[in-house]
Amino acid sequence: MSRKSLIALTCSVTAVLAAGMCLPAAATADSSDPVIAASRLLATPTSADGSSVTGVTVTGDRTLRLQVFSAAMQKNIEVDVQRPADTSRPRPALYLLNGGGGGEDQLSWTQQTDALNYLSDKDVNVILPIGGRFSYYTDWRAPDPVLGVNEWKTFFTEELPPLIDAGLGTDGANAIAGLSTSGTSVLQLAIAAPGLFRSVAAYSGCAQISDPVGYTFVNLSVEAWGGGNTVNMYGPQGDPMWADNDPYVHADQLRGTNLFVSSGTGVPGQYDYPGSPHAGSIADQLFLGGGIESAVNWCTHNLADRLDQLGIPATFDFQPTGTHSWGYWEDALKNSWPVLAAGLGLPA
Repeated sequence: MSRKSLIALTCSVTAVLAAGMCLPAAATADSSDPVIAASRLLATPTSADGSSVTGVTVTGDRTLRLQVFSAAMQKNIEVDVQRPADTSRPRPALYLLNGGGGGEDQLSWTQQTDALNYLSDKDVNVILPIGGRFSYYTDWRAPDPVLGVNEWKTFFTEELPPLIDAGLGTDGANAIAGLSTSGTSVLQLAIAAPGLFRSVAAYSGCAQISDPVGYTFVNLSVEAWGGGNTVNMYGPQGDPMWADNDPYVHADQLRGTNLFVSSGTGVPGQYDYPGSPHAGSIADQLFLGGGIESAVNWCTHNLADRLDQLGIPATFDFQPTGTHSWGYWEDALKNSWPVLAAGLGLPA
């Protein structure tokens, strides 16, 4: 489906303007945000497949929670939004994806980091979807008895962006960032919808999912922690769907995207000691998190080599230490901002 068709909305631009739901041209930098002030979106569109925003709740001076009905999954998805520092004109959007738990647990950007505070002075709509635990934010071949129906690639590339663009009055520029399992997803989504996300940042993700090491990591996440079955995701090991959705295999399709990719080595670092910021279970961080980060570091170096062979520029941030944990991902987000900003047309 083309990008043009994806933004075919049931409310036309003319109708929206006639209803007075768009941002007034005379708005100034110090005017109140019309979305927050009115507790409603600037427009109420429906995406091409019938998805729509079914609820808007203002949760703070600059934040709101949307209920977005996904036609592909036949359910509402919660999407948290932080509005730009300056809403006097259309601004871009940064999609910030959570890890394995999908933000349904306490392991989320909002609960574990100061990401929203860091981004609060940036002129960007921050989009934080809640849901999709252990789904890898992809389209599964079959419903799963535990994890249900997962059509997240459709959601992020066809359903949600046109609703965000019209409802929040964005300028149409998007970037996306994710960690751990979604560090794989953001690369997949950029490949699936060329040009939709101008910048991509992947923190501690493994791009080589059809490789035995990458396949094992996906299985560990989906089956051991999520209780799902990867056969319902891409089929048994060796099924062509694994290679079809492997960002390493299709790395050539990342050409033209601003890329930031990071990983640690698994060796304990500054956030892996009792009393350090963001420290959770130190034993888990050192042993489980150390092992996982060592594996994704291998994947990430391979992706760097692959992109280099293809002549595709990317920023790789290889840290000498660091486990698979939040302190390092918070740092990675901040380190990646110049790359994300470049695609959004914002100052670094």
